[in-house]
Amino acid sequence: MKLLTIKTLRFRYLHLVCVIFLSSTAFAQNPLLEDGKMRFRLNKDGSHYVRLTFLNQVWVRYNQNNPGSTVNGEVENNVFDIGLRRTRIQLFGQVTDQVFFYMQFGQNNFGYRSTRKFGAFFHDALVEYHVDKSFQLGTGLTAYTGFARHASPSIGSLLALDAPLFLQTTNDQNDQFIRKLTAYAKGQVGQIDYRVAFTKPLLIQNPATLGPNSTFSTSPPSVQSQAYVKYQFLEHESNRSPYHTGSYLGKKKVFNIGAGITHQPNAMWHIETGRTDTTRNNMVLWAIDAFFDHPLGANGNAITAYGGFFSTELGPNYFRNVGVMNPAGGVNANGTLGGAGNGFPMVGTGSTIYAQVGYLTGKDTFGKYGTLQPFGLIQLSNYEVLKDPMLMWALGANWLIDGHRAKLSLGYQNRPVFQANSAGEFVNTESKGMFVLQYQINF
Repeated sequence: MKLLTIKTLRFRYLHLVCVIFLSSTAFAQNPLLEDGKMRFRLNKDGSHYVRLTFLNQVWVRYNQNNPGSTVNGEVENNVFDIGLRRTRIQLFGQVTDQVFFYMQFGQNNFGYRSTRKFGAFFHDALVEYHVDKSFQLGTGLTAYTGFARHASPSIGSLLALDAPLFLQTTNDQNDQFIRKLTAYAKGQVGQIDYRVAFTKPLLIQNPATLGPNSTFSTSPPSVQSQAYVKYQFLEHESNRSPYHTGSYLGKKKVFNIGAGITHQPNAMWHIETGRTDTTRNNMVLWAIDAFFDHPLGANGNAITAYGGFFSTELGPNYFRNVGVMNPAGGVNANGTLGGAGNGFPMVGTGSTIYAQVGYLTGKDTFGKYGTLQPFGLIQLSNYEVLKDPMLMWALGANWLIDGHRAKLSLGYQNRPVFQANSAGEFVNTESKGMFVLQYQINF
């Protein structure tokens, strides 16, 4: 019995050595590309491949909470916390000349208030057939959407600490973190890049109480149609994935003007004052935006800019507070319209002007330790529910240790606090701030 055990162990050890040897031989024949990407070649020229990527964004934050904010029932005026803003693994590949797949797995917003063993989930899972460069068809869980460029942001290449989240208008309302069960077509024809998509929205899970302010309807959803088209004046951008780059760090010369729309019949409902029957409204989102990224000289200096006009029609007085990785969970009697923690009315029926700009200081700013990219942004929204405009602004800088692969970012966000006046109108009474230090690894 002992002899058999020794033989078994020897066999298993030999088997393990063979596996390691064969694996190392396979990887030696399929080396990593010269740019360091984890990419396994499926043919000799590398046109067929499978690639793996990883991203982690860690936030260290100090937040001035909204008035009346509580944590487990106790008042917290200020909070220091640490959290995982985004942790993702991507797997994608061109497995034949025509067939492409893309998958993304991970989690968002894991903080000190999160449920233990907080579940990760599939963000994307799509399959795609390439007819040619001008026409590709795909379907699955995906962020191929209309409306605006940064309605589908590439979170690994953001200019600022976060994406323009107001463009994720239906985020976790009738989708899953902006991803939708969708059939789409996309392609590039000359200077034009386009995407057209048809979505079956997800059922509303946590319906709001029906009242005079519009909310998302719990009725079986109608098909949501959307499109986004951009004209590329300079270099062409890749449309391999749904996500638009935030900053090329001067590595491309890009100037695009785009326009998009998202439409869903009877997506919203409300009950008008003095009536008992339900009134339904279409959801109509449209935008015109522009993106510019260009090097300035030979030293590596560059400028990145994005801006546009955005119209969001979601029925009478619709609004939604957004508090990213909210550090507070409730409010007491002193609570305001923005609710707990860092929430504020970021999304609503009305219109928005948004702009962000960044400047890359040059490749030799810190020598071998990288370079610097200061940035600033502003969101000015006129929402029906608010008497005053909603103004949010932020300033910060990225220390690009190794481009977007490794960067340390420091930012400050200033957000408004709205309270009802004697006439019942929501007016801006004060502002609160949030400091965030983010470390990103992306490879």
